[in-house]
Amino acid sequence: MVDLSIRIKDLVFKNPVLTASGTCGFGEEIADFVDLSKLGGVVMKGTTLKPRQGNDYPRMAETPSGMLNAVGLQNKGVDNFEKNIYPNIKDIDSQFIVNVNGSTIEEYVELTERINALDKIPAIELNISCPNVKEGGMAFGVSCPSAEAVVRAVRKVYDKPLIVKLSPNVTDITEIARAVEGQGADAVSLVNTFLGMAVDANSRKPVLSTITGGLSGPAIKPIALRMVWQVYNSVKIPIVGMGGIMNATDAIEFMIAGASAVQVGTAIFIDPTIPVQIVDGINNYLELNKIQNASDLVGCLQI
Repeated sequence: MVDLSIRIKDLVFKNPVLTASGTCGFGEEIADFVDLSKLGGVVMKGTTLKPRQGNDYPRMAETPSGMLNAVGLQNKGVDNFEKNIYPNIKDIDSQFIVNVNGSTIEEYVELTERINALDKIPAIELNISCPNVKEGGMAFGVSCPSAEAVVRAVRKVYDKPLIVKLSPNVTDITEIARAVEGQGADAVSLVNTFLGMAVDANSRKPVLSTITGGLSGPAIKPIALRMVWQVYNSVKIPIVGMGGIMNATDAIEFMIAGASAVQVGTAIFIDPTIPVQIVDGINNYLELNKIQNASDLVGCLQI
């Protein structure tokens, strides 16, 4: 038997495979197709302080080897989460993580305080790819000072493991990773989607209502893998890697490059059982290669 468990601070995941935020709602949506207790964790749909309607349709588009989305954080707000979602997921035998979003630091802090009070939510994923409305809409995560400011404020009110989700739409992602590590992040997750667009040649119009959106799927895997490797060599905190992971081999490659855990996103739209298949595939790989612990894979890239 191999040990698939991994640790982020004092939080133990039974295996290194999590779902990516925004790809399976709050977990309940795919519970008819997959046993959520077989996953290391579920990173739930992005949650905000107040309800958000999201962007106008169309807001998703298939692209070669990937997909674009511009959903716009549609959700019913934290009140609804506390009353209608949390009671249903709190006793499932997996780690359920809330993806926290805000348009101001004050919103991040207030939402984090609400989530901190929920005993069965063991960690948050702080999404700093959100636009800072006080700074003209620039995402918090694209500059070190703004990334530091939001993480510092949230760290003051949050006493559980804090995972900070990084945007890849920056010049040097290692600078942002070091900045949030310095303000108390317990881990970083990367990468979020890349900015892209699709055009309809017949109508000569953008496919998405927002013109641009976030590109995910296999198309971004080589870039995401490179960024994970770079960040692994730049920080001391664990990394949760994502970006085009479609099977166990992809997940293993991310771990070899430096990820302690992985998130599966776009693949769930194809087959919601893929995350469990990846768990089994990692287990088989470890047994075949006589590796006792999944953690021994992390950062073992031979150069």
